[in-house]
Amino acid sequence: MRSLCFSWVLCFSTLTFISANAAPTGTATVAPNVVRVNITSQAYDFSRPWSKRAPASKRALGAVLQGQRVLVTAESVANATYIELESPDGEQKQPALVESVDYEANLALLRPESSEFLKGQSGLSLTTAHVGDTLSVWQLEANGNLLVSKGQMTTAEVTRYPIDDSAFLVYRISVSLQMRDTATALPIVKDGKLVGLMQRYESSSNLLDLIPAPVVEHFLKDALRKPYEGFPRMGLAFSGTRDPQLRRYLGLNGSKGGVLITQTLPNGPAALAGLQKGDVILEMDEHALDADGNYQDADYGRISLGHLVCTKHFEGDAVPVKFVRDGKVQRTEIKVARRHPEQFLCEPYVFDRAPRYFILGGFVLQELSRTYLREFGNDWIHKAPMELLNIDRTQSELENDPRQRIVFLSRVLPSDVTIGYEDLRHQVVRAINGKALNSLLDVPFALEQAKDGIHLLELEGDPHQVFLDAKAVQEVGPMLQRSYRLPTLSQLE
Repeated sequence: MRSLCFSWVLCFSTLTFISANAAPTGTATVAPNVVRVNITSQAYDFSRPWSKRAPASKRALGAVLQGQRVLVTAESVANATYIELESPDGEQKQPALVESVDYEANLALLRPESSEFLKGQSGLSLTTAHVGDTLSVWQLEANGNLLVSKGQMTTAEVTRYPIDDSAFLVYRISVSLQMRDTATALPIVKDGKLVGLMQRYESSSNLLDLIPAPVVEHFLKDALRKPYEGFPRMGLAFSGTRDPQLRRYLGLNGSKGGVLITQTLPNGPAALAGLQKGDVILEMDEHALDADGNYQDADYGRISLGHLVCTKHFEGDAVPVKFVRDGKVQRTEIKVARRHPEQFLCEPYVFDRAPRYFILGGFVLQELSRTYLREFGNDWIHKAPMELLNIDRTQSELENDPRQRIVFLSRVLPSDVTIGYEDLRHQVVRAINGKALNSLLDVPFALEQAKDGIHLLELEGDPHQVFLDAKAVQEVGPMLQRSYRLPTLSQLE
């Protein structure tokens, strides 16, 4: 999706120290409505899925909300094994639990084990901001004093968030920060109310992107529902219609706006509403769309329809759509819904749980996820195996693929069974013993179908077939566990 950004305006920044004594009555020794959040996390090693990486510690600054909850970014608490809240002066500490988390919107809501820990803190309410507003970024000094850096909001646009590829509204401000040990998930405030949380900061340009109040408010309302539903989507892709020749071909001579549907997700919201590839959406939720897919928002001016759909609506809402098909104007309603990560062929993220794997005589079988691809480093999009990257990027186009997950051979552990195959890796496994693999859960059943004591693996790459002695596979298992210190030969939960 594309969005029209607001013009840059003159920006400035200032630093202000607020004494802890300036806090409201009852919290005179601490900064108001903020707490340090100390996190110990331990992520799984997706290249060796039976093991974990070394524990890591990080610190964030959480915003205390009304109702005695603490708001931080989801990436702060991903794979957390222990979370602790700490008062600004460091004198009080309290374990905390994750009450709700949304890795797509990059938000998490924490609850202290005891409600007494936040007693006396009134909590921050939410407010929106606009281009030109002066916003305050909150940090803490070591002694608990509040350090405030002021800057001016320059942009409101819809762009992709860091953990997933989902696009949401983002505020951008120009501000100079003195980075502290709690320089993640920093609260941004206007007139004593929370505008949002920092999620990116570039010291070279002094530009800070933050998760804004409209996204936070949607998350908090969803957090009240059980189970958590999340941010809905339309289930379609579109392209602009600026080209005059394209507009004539589509029969749009009498209008200036509209976007061309290039793809609909099978059984997705748009497809279920009757929309098709080749339709042109003119209006969404009674808002006219321009040729780039932007609409006129009351708060932010021209901005992408992504904000209109996913942030202003909730799971199950019926959104009216006006569209053109074969030169005729028609109307329908899209019942918007969230596409959960487990509904993807290649999961966009895997946190807080072990990756699935199955070791077959030394052949390590896994399910493809973007978290696995990210194991290839910051430049993973260029360094990860091309055949796996291609699946990740084109999975929405695999309309008739019956698989729930992509099962692939990630690596080979040398054993008597795998002699000659040691260098084989990153091959998609289509079937075992003639049984098509829709996910790793199919592997145990497929292994029961061995013919004449032989397991047959069918791969998409070269070699196309691998034959394994079923008895040898079973016998080599204990040796593999001893040699490679494997806690188990499979993890399918």
